[in-house]
Amino acid sequence: MQINKQLLLVVLGLVVLALVPTIMPGYKTSIAIEILIFAMLAMAVDVMAGFTGRTSLCHGAIFGLATYVVLHHVTVSGGSVWAGIALGVLAAVALSMVFAALAIRTSGVYFILLTLALGMIVWGVCLRWTSVTGGENGIRGTVAPDWLQDKKSLYYFTAACFVVVTAAMWRFINSPFGLTLKGIRDSESRMRTLGYNVPLHLFIGFVVSGFFAGIAGSLYALFNSFVSPSTVALAQSVEGLLMAIVGGVGTLFGAIIGAIIVISLENFVSLYTERWLMVLGFLFIFTMIFAPTGFLGAARNFIKSRVKR
Repeated sequence: MQINKQLLLVVLGLVVLALVPTIMPGYKTSIAIEILIFAMLAMAVDVMAGFTGRTSLCHGAIFGLATYVVLHHVTVSGGSVWAGIALGVLAAVALSMVFAALAIRTSGVYFILLTLALGMIVWGVCLRWTSVTGGENGIRGTVAPDWLQDKKSLYYFTAACFVVVTAAMWRFINSPFGLTLKGIRDSESRMRTLGYNVPLHLFIGFVVSGFFAGIAGSLYALFNSFVSPSTVALAQSVEGLLMAIVGGVGTLFGAIIGAIIVISLENFVSLYTERWLMVLGFLFIFTMIFAPTGFLGAARNFIKSRVKR
């Protein structure tokens, strides 16, 4: 019965994804593409925050580095977009390995502060290394191939990547290795006592999370055709974390709900006021007070309470 429910939800989700360009044509399709890309980033953040117990504030830098590499390779070096995407993901993985090696032996607030500092270093390099990154002007250029110039085509390509990445993340967190990460989250000392190499597991978990963030960043280059220091700034990491929290940390799919809520609010509220960040702040406060497990967690708890009755 449970398997049938899961299969039904998967089929329903795929149908909704397929119908989005028809239901939401034009500019709304662009918003849908942005939601899918940032949902991947939020899920990558949730792999660390929700399933490993390490809240990272540097995934925006990893995401943005992939975007920089793709745009630089295509627009500056004149290379192939697919080679650029591959290099972008590899750069994200390489940066994740460096960050992981430095951060995995810390936890709690020390892990948060260290990853924040590492992300700020990347932001500083992108801001000052003007000969490569363009500094504050960034890098601009159309990198998507001709068959992806149409927003509808780009949407379906992004949606296909989203489905594959989501399935891969779900398989990862439900694998024996993923269960080990959950064990580390629940009791790191007990996992050490049982003989697990905790630093190695955290290192691999961080790098895998960075790999998925790199895929999202590479797709963002196709979508946005522009990158600047703001793409790797702290705000990018905070936004990804906010999406995961609003949807429900430790649920994975809650990050999708969080991305829908945050991106939709950004685009809707910004039409009426420049202070839309205040609205996001109030949303975060509301979530912490009334739905600490996120919207998905609150929905699950509500359904369980109804079933018991």
